[in-house]
Amino acid sequence: MRRRDLLKAALILPLVPWAAAPSLASAREAMAAVGSWRARVRPGQPGWPSEAQWEQLRHAVGGRLERVQSPFDAAASSAAREEALAQIKNPYYIGDTAALTQTSGWVDAWTSRPSAYAVAATKTADVVAAVNFARTHHLRLVVKGGGHSYQGTSDAPDSLLIWTRHMNAVTLHDQFVPQGCEGRQAPLPAVTVQAGAMWVDAYGAVTTGAGRYVQGGGCMTVGVAGLVQSGGFGSFSKRFGTASGSLLEAEVVTADGKVHVVNARQDPELFWAIKGGGGGSFGVVTRLTLRTHELPEMFGAVFGVIQADSDEAYRALIAEAVRFYREALFNPHWGEQMVFRGDNALRLSMVFQGLDQKAAEETWAPFFAWVRARKDCRFKEEPHVIALPARHFWDAEFFRQHAPQLIVPDSRPDAPRDHVLWAGDEGQVGQFIHGYRSAWLPQSLLDPGRQSAFADAIFAATRHWGFSLHFNKGLAGAPADALERSRDTATNPQVLDAFALAITGGESGAAFPGMPGPSPDLADARSEAKRIDASMDALLKVAPGAGSYVSESNYFEPDWQTSFWGSHYPRLAAAKRRYDPDGLFFVHHGVGSEAWSDDGFTRR
Repeated sequence: MRRRDLLKAALILPLVPWAAAPSLASAREAMAAVGSWRARVRPGQPGWPSEAQWEQLRHAVGGRLERVQSPFDAAASSAAREEALAQIKNPYYIGDTAALTQTSGWVDAWTSRPSAYAVAATKTADVVAAVNFARTHHLRLVVKGGGHSYQGTSDAPDSLLIWTRHMNAVTLHDQFVPQGCEGRQAPLPAVTVQAGAMWVDAYGAVTTGAGRYVQGGGCMTVGVAGLVQSGGFGSFSKRFGTASGSLLEAEVVTADGKVHVVNARQDPELFWAIKGGGGGSFGVVTRLTLRTHELPEMFGAVFGVIQADSDEAYRALIAEAVRFYREALFNPHWGEQMVFRGDNALRLSMVFQGLDQKAAEETWAPFFAWVRARKDCRFKEEPHVIALPARHFWDAEFFRQHAPQLIVPDSRPDAPRDHVLWAGDEGQVGQFIHGYRSAWLPQSLLDPGRQSAFADAIFAATRHWGFSLHFNKGLAGAPADALERSRDTATNPQVLDAFALAITGGESGAAFPGMPGPSPDLADARSEAKRIDASMDALLKVAPGAGSYVSESNYFEPDWQTSFWGSHYPRLAAAKRRYDPDGLFFVHHGVGSEAWSDDGFTRR
């Protein structure tokens, strides 16, 4: 196709009805043809803003412009370095530090390096000023709220960072109607959160405080805005759907500096795109309003580790776990994980909602009896079934009193009392990733005629590396209302037919540039990455063409447009052309990123 034809297609495609959506190939071609400038500027290059121009931006944002310096930079103070070393496993500290990210890098992919400047936004006008400044001066722009991106999308060297951490207000609504929907949509209980709020803030207000439920993420320090824009799964998504499916309205600053209040009637294509189309690609989301749901009476969990004494016994254990899941757990009550390890062990880390402890124990009794009846399997860690009032599930004071071993507090002296994290999430803080893969597994694998082949694939995968099945991250088995809300999002439609998301990965400790101590063993990291790939490849022999969840995926995903969004990608590409025609917003493997170099500085 000639360039003239490509440009014509770029102008026409946004007007084409979606009954005749463009193909994925044509969407990619058109993305590469738009834009009016070729490269972004770096410090020291012609066009980089002068000190006077930076000072103008500082004035426009009320003085909240700062030069960004890593605490591990050679010029950083000894006090800053000592604090960083003391707090490097504290995700709240990392989130409060403009220069750091919750992941420190990925072997042969990216390394966490700070922006040149950051606007510490406290209101939408600050975001508008930063967007206009970046567009005018052709700067690489980065947006960070929680900073949890495995792909490194919330940082970039030589960039301007819009840092929304301080925009963290949470407001409850008894009856919310989106703008322009008066008389057309019934009022709903809802919660409005600003872009910098974490899920710990939302859960504290909605569940602990008000006795309602909002569908969010499992990790409490993840940012609300980033998770919703990428789709968003939590422990109870099998009952309530994706977080993006609960989005009622959002405020978005687009590349032209305009502020849009988007919902099902106002800018509906932009509204749809930010519901799972990936954070940082379409604009800066400054606030979101999510519907809240009736809170179940009880939440709970099931923990335990089963050890098989031989490969043959492990194969039998896997087959029984698959059969038991299909017969007893494939419903909206159950979520979270079974972890299949390479040492012939099965770790149970499940949660439930809407059941009391007796009902949960009765559900698991047949499986536990099967294990105890065998001579070649044993409980390495005895199973525990725990149930608690749902209102206390994110109640830090409740856990301090009843189960302090399950939480880790923000250890800084001025930290809010409710700022804790699950102890099981501490290992991810600052991680340096060796490899990571995910895949949605279709529910047809649970059919009686396919269970044996599926169990064989699980066993074969564990010969290379362990992996987990996250049942809450596949929506097959969810109720009709949750499926309907999640269907009206940009997330890959495969999620609706998937009973689980398979995840495998490996990492080592924090490895920020300049950080004292040994550097990552890159040879070992690369070796692990190969084993991780081999594990997922073995599993995918029974699920060819399985898509992947954008927030938990392979940095090197080869066909990422199809993998992350499937048939939705052409529609997302059209929204990108409409709202960001010059590609101001760039993230690795984000919508429209194929038009730019890997670092986002040069148009291809």
